[in-house]
Amino acid sequence: MTEPEARPTDLVLHPELLSGWGRTAPSESEVVSPRTTGEHVAALGMATDRGLVPRGLGRGYGDCAQNAGGLVLSGPANTGITDIDLGGARVTARAGTSLHELMERLVPLGLFVPVTPGTRMVTVGGAIAADIHGKNHHQAGSWCDHVESFRMLDGNGDVREISADGNPEAFWATAGGMGLTGVVLDATIRMKPVTSSRLLVDTDRANDLDDVMSLMIEGDDRYDYSVAWIDLVSSGSSMGRSVLDRGRFATAEEVSAAGHSAPLEFRTTQLPSPPDLVPSGLLNRASIRAFNELWFRKAPARRRDAIMSIEAFFHPLDMIAEWNRIYGKRGFLQWQCVVPDSESETIRRAVSKLSGAGISSFLAVLKRMGPSNQGHLSFPLEGWTLALDMPVSSGLESMLDELDEMVVTAGGRIYLAKDSRVRPELIPVMYPRLAQWQEIREKLDPDRRFRSDMSRRLGLI
Repeated sequence: MTEPEARPTDLVLHPELLSGWGRTAPSESEVVSPRTTGEHVAALGMATDRGLVPRGLGRGYGDCAQNAGGLVLSGPANTGITDIDLGGARVTARAGTSLHELMERLVPLGLFVPVTPGTRMVTVGGAIAADIHGKNHHQAGSWCDHVESFRMLDGNGDVREISADGNPEAFWATAGGMGLTGVVLDATIRMKPVTSSRLLVDTDRANDLDDVMSLMIEGDDRYDYSVAWIDLVSSGSSMGRSVLDRGRFATAEEVSAAGHSAPLEFRTTQLPSPPDLVPSGLLNRASIRAFNELWFRKAPARRRDAIMSIEAFFHPLDMIAEWNRIYGKRGFLQWQCVVPDSESETIRRAVSKLSGAGISSFLAVLKRMGPSNQGHLSFPLEGWTLALDMPVSSGLESMLDELDEMVVTAGGRIYLAKDSRVRPELIPVMYPRLAQWQEIREKLDPDRRFRSDMSRRLGLI
């Protein structure tokens, strides 16, 4: 069925103050919600010299989906699964479809997303733009390693069918390209077959950072999923003490033996959101120290084959819809780095520096990563990734500048989807294929219509 053509006058613009999930540096844009391909083409024609950027559910932590004085295309208007191939374990979905929607529809059919970050409130288009990764990168790579093809509206106004085999330059420039090569309209993704919606999880409590890193080096290859929570407040002999959770999807037989009668049932919990009145100082070193002590002590010293739901293992914070409010009006920064395997000492130095400086984070996670893909701006590389959320405070940015330098010296990089403050001169060093990406981007968008606050801040345009 042919979609109706759209005119610019059919689309309604409204001004909106937007920020990233960290709630820092808001800016005002004109927001439009195109649904059809024709409406996306029409929206492209409405862009001013400030350009436009697609925005999914706003879970980028910084300014990657903001466009001060320009246009923002709201992705969630373009939602829905258009094709399911159960035998081939693949699905085609519109770009505004969230991972939550995919799981809700597909898990009862025996399919799970190939990769999920710590939230399922990410759209298909956003997953491509950020080339998201998860607890299984060491085994399965990142999101775009599982994308067969996608349709994209480029800066010339052309709708292109793009695949890694047919259009490798455009495909890998868009994978991790932060929405700056075009607007993804829909995508076909290879899914993960499962026979239950629950996981078998092993837990180990590690006394310090060396302990948890040794456990991961020795055993991660035996697990599909692995993640360590780290206590950044602890110091001395317990610096970096951790809780390591690793697991795989349970079989239907294992779930039934544990007393669950509906092995493919997918259920989620929704708790009330915190009020938007939480004082900014509520999360401080004392409150985070108390939380971390409780979190560490409640974890079993060693537990095997615990049955956990998808939500409990992958997305515990999604139980609270707007959990970012707990940081107060000043907001928070997330800093995520990755360094090569040979530079694991950089992780130790970073944790030591953060712990010694009194920087507090109750969301600090360590993961192993597998080999990188061909994405020019894709974040993952083989080694260690450390991610932490920190309340905005005096001296924090200068501390993070020091950590950035350590990461660059180690041959690592910062994740653009989480960034809101890295110095622009470091980007070509962190992402050595940036110039090649810019050449491909010029072909896809010669008039540089796709822009964002991030692209201007980092000099990507």
